Amino acid sequence: MRILGISAFYHDSAATLIADGRIVAAAQEERFTRIKHDSNYPAQAIDYCLNAGGISLGDVDYVAFYDKPFLKFERLLETYVAFAPRGFSSFSKAIPVWIKEKLFQKSMLTDKLKEAAPDFDWEQRLLFSEHHQSHAASAYFPSPFDEAVVLTMDGVGEWATASMAIGHGSDLNMTREIHWPHSLGLLYSALTYYTGFRVNSGEYKVMGLAPYGEPIYRDRILDNLIDVKADGSFRLNLDYFDYCTGLRMTNARFDALFEGPARGADELLTQKHMDLAASIQSVTEEVMLRLSRSLAVETGSKNLCLAGGVALNCVANGKLLRDGAFENIWIQPAAGDAGGALGAAYLAYHRFQDKPRILNGGADSMAGSYLGPDYSQDDIESRLSVIGANYSVLDYETLISTVADALASENAIGWFQGRMEFGPRSLGGRSILGDPRSPAMQKNLNLKVKYRESFRPFAPSVLREDVADWFELDIDSPYMLMVADVKTERQKAMSPEEDALFGIDKLNIARSDIPAVTHVDYSARIQTVHAETNPRYHALISAFKSRTGCPVLVNTSFNVRGEPIVCTPEDAFRCFMGSELDVLAIGNCVLLKTDQDPALKLDYKNAFELD
Repeated sequence: MRILGISAFYHDSAATLIADGRIVAAAQEERFTRIKHDSNYPAQAIDYCLNAGGISLGDVDYVAFYDKPFLKFERLLETYVAFAPRGFSSFSKAIPVWIKEKLFQKSMLTDKLKEAAPDFDWEQRLLFSEHHQSHAASAYFPSPFDEAVVLTMDGVGEWATASMAIGHGSDLNMTREIHWPHSLGLLYSALTYYTGFRVNSGEYKVMGLAPYGEPIYRDRILDNLIDVKADGSFRLNLDYFDYCTGLRMTNARFDALFEGPARGADELLTQKHMDLAASIQSVTEEVMLRLSRSLAVETGSKNLCLAGGVALNCVANGKLLRDGAFENIWIQPAAGDAGGALGAAYLAYHRFQDKPRILNGGADSMAGSYLGPDYSQDDIESRLSVIGANYSVLDYETLISTVADALASENAIGWFQGRMEFGPRSLGGRSILGDPRSPAMQKNLNLKVKYRESFRPFAPSVLREDVADWFELDIDSPYMLMVADVKTERQKAMSPEEDALFGIDKLNIARSDIPAVTHVDYSARIQTVHAETNPRYHALISAFKSRTGCPVLVNTSFNVRGEPIVCTPEDAFRCFMGSELDVLAIGNCVLLKTDQDPALKLDYKNAFELD
């Protein structure tokens, strides 16, 4: 049985294909259109998934959509009625869009699908899941657990902003929800907005900024903005927010609470903004800890699954792991709306068709999240030749050796190998790599390659067998969704003068043997690399280790600020020529910047908007 899952029309549209309960392919539409967070109908992602399965749309048994538009429309109407007459300006702008584009999404979907398969009975074959059910299914069904508690948290779905479910075998039952407008995700987004970053894309910047500050506003948030109960349930004080009826997240009362207006995107960050980031991060962690502890006591389960946008908060995830309320935690790598496409497909298979679930022998079913397109060696060479690239073709061993030598010489490497990752993280398929031992690598990658804010941290990729020797972690973390400290014996103590520095002044102080991946609080967002799921990347890190004694690489996504992660060899070459990357490895092809035609150089620094 083949089921196509779709998420679309809000942000991060995506498509997935499962066959007899196995994931065949999954990808976000942004990777094909090159529009970051593309929310349009995922036509190209669908085409890719069908091609990967060797089928046409007419061969699909069911198409499953990740939420229910009518319920969202109901929430919109009820919200405006509840707050009337406030919010008429927002209402007058939103309603025409909803009537034109949102309310008739089923008709829109059916029309799009009929274009590709006009004779197929989409009235019977098009299924809809509730938003948080899709999130929960994406977390539980591909997890390695036969039973688990499932916690999902995001901004809002139809009505739910947080939900709890119990998974057992092939059954997944939602047990309770927290409803709009009370949302931990939207509270975090409100602080994202207030600190000058873009909502729905800048939340991870707030998380990265938090270690530069102190949580001095934590009590102010807990006393005024959110009432958190002992079991983690919560309510927001809506007097401080404008997202229910207005066109911005916060209002004048919020400004007064924090003694000033929201930061403009072009204004300098101050210590206040760092302290606000630290404070909302602390509150988020407290809510998640209380929820997980109460769920563990209530259910007696040892296993927790997470999904929804809040599950991408890897700092909080690390706190949950160390807290120990649950022995095992598994997080869907595409935890945001893109992963809802996968969850909807799973629900159609297991719930609607009542098909049994087959575990993957102790591993999860995500195949390392390498579920996107790949390219044959012949295809890579043909594409590079057409666009005028100069490259050398090496055998496997020579490729690994050449790139490892370049890394050890502190070159910045574009690494394009195998299938593209599904989800927001690059995991060694479409990555920019560097030497973590270099004190200058973090700053240079941010300013000269990624063209982004200098405070942004980079993640380490570490061989799974060596992770416990370098970090305070000894579990699988293949999806870069857990934060842990660098081992104490590999840390470098700060001098009294260095310790007295504030905020970003701490940035350039080497605080461990691997300073390029050590955040200012000695933490790191860890990806464990496994020979079973990515043998080529594992071999590269092993070769780097044999040269340097260090089984760790800097790993950041292969893109520049504001651009989606590269998908095709052409995307990779453009990014290579538009940034200060030194070397590009695509398949068995190696390209040196010094060998390229200068006429092909691009200006990527100013090509994309701030993200």
